Amino acid sequence: MSVRTTVPIAMRLSWLILFALMIGEFVTDLPGPGWATTFLPATVVLALMVATTILQVRAAAPQGDPRPPVEVGPPVAGRWTALNSPADKVPSHGTHVYGQTYAIDIVADPEAGEGEPPARPTFGWVWPFFRRNRAFPAFGAPLLAVADATVVKASDGQRDHLSRNSLPALAYLMLIEGNVRSILGAHRIIGNHVILDLGEGTFAVYAHVQRGSLRVKAGDTVRAGQRLGRVGNSGNTTEPHLHFHLMDGPDLDNARGVPFTWRGVGVPANGETFTVGERADEQVAEA
Repeated sequence: MSVRTTVPIAMRLSWLILFALMIGEFVTDLPGPGWATTFLPATVVLALMVATTILQVRAAAPQGDPRPPVEVGPPVAGRWTALNSPADKVPSHGTHVYGQTYAIDIVADPEAGEGEPPARPTFGWVWPFFRRNRAFPAFGAPLLAVADATVVKASDGQRDHLSRNSLPALAYLMLIEGNVRSILGAHRIIGNHVILDLGEGTFAVYAHVQRGSLRVKAGDTVRAGQRLGRVGNSGNTTEPHLHFHLMDGPDLDNARGVPFTWRGVGVPANGETFTVGERADEQVAEA
């Protein structure tokens, strides 16, 4: 078993051991002073967690010169804004793990009519704590295949939670929810998702898909522009959006990121708004 495979397993085991020690301190009466029965083992576990995190990041980091960007079609249609873009920094999300070195987040950002408020709710520092997903225009937007491909993974059973776009909710996400999801593994981080095999060692990841919206399953073949599902708010998210990236294998724990460029769009920078027209092949797929 390779380092890239064993490191994520070691990380999760470390978290489980730490939680077991913490629970054991409250529900059992172990002999000896607390530092010997709980604090010392917990320190060792924390050190192991730091070491495994470093190994995980190093194992996922690109090796040698990056591959040329793979050109694919846009995964959405309409007007969108980019966030956490590899056009501004690499790794775009601050880490190489899960093959997301060149990942991008995009949110639907339709133009508001004259005199109307923006369609997408802004970040609320205190109130409201949470918003329902229907308040965000990205929720339910169609997801389109970026190329002719084979579906290798498709999962849409996780719930779409409320938004985390207020300061209290964001703190909850960062300090509690995000850490719990990390322990449970990549599938809880990216939520409902679909992974496409584009050929030539390139795989496309669509994360945070809406629960129950996928129209494809593992083994299906799809064509460019075909509808796969809908944008949701599952997994480690602050609001409904699409997280998209390319990687060099189908296993999130064992893949490295691959650069991409969207045909007709390029790689939009943070805060850059772009518009994609409805494609003819999507209209045919919907007919």
